[in-house]
Amino acid sequence: MKKLFPSFVLLFMASMFSSCGSTSTISMDTLSASAWELEYITGTRIAFEGLFPEKKPTLDFRLGKGVLGGNTGCNGFSTSVSINGDKIKIDENHPMTMRYCEGGGEQQFLKMLYKADQFKIDEDGKLVLLMNGIESMRFHKIND
Repeated sequence: MKKLFPSFVLLFMASMFSSCGSTSTISMDTLSASAWELEYITGTRIAFEGLFPEKKPTLDFRLGKGVLGGNTGCNGFSTSVSINGDKIKIDENHPMTMRYCEGGGEQQFLKMLYKADQFKIDEDGKLVLLMNGIESMRFHKIND
């Protein structure tokens, strides 16, 4: 019995430490429960407000149907989305309205959206899209 106790303690401690770094499972309801408004985007030299002078882009997940809708800050869109754990794949081929957009933000937004391959909800409840493990876009919940 005494020989088993140290082994048990080591096994217990190892399982505790390995679970500390694990990512919690994100509820699909969390993504679908609210619309999300863009507050940060990487990869541009233009100020955020200059990219989206009239309206900030939004995302609206309808995961029960495998659909991601939203607005680019100018044009509305709807596309298919697939999620597996914390991995995300957004289809580039989708219908979109065709208004002329000021500021160049729409192209940057769509470019970064399609490159997103992972997502998380951070400690502040914000949706973070990642590209190769690096934060590329961040959204906060909005009330419709």
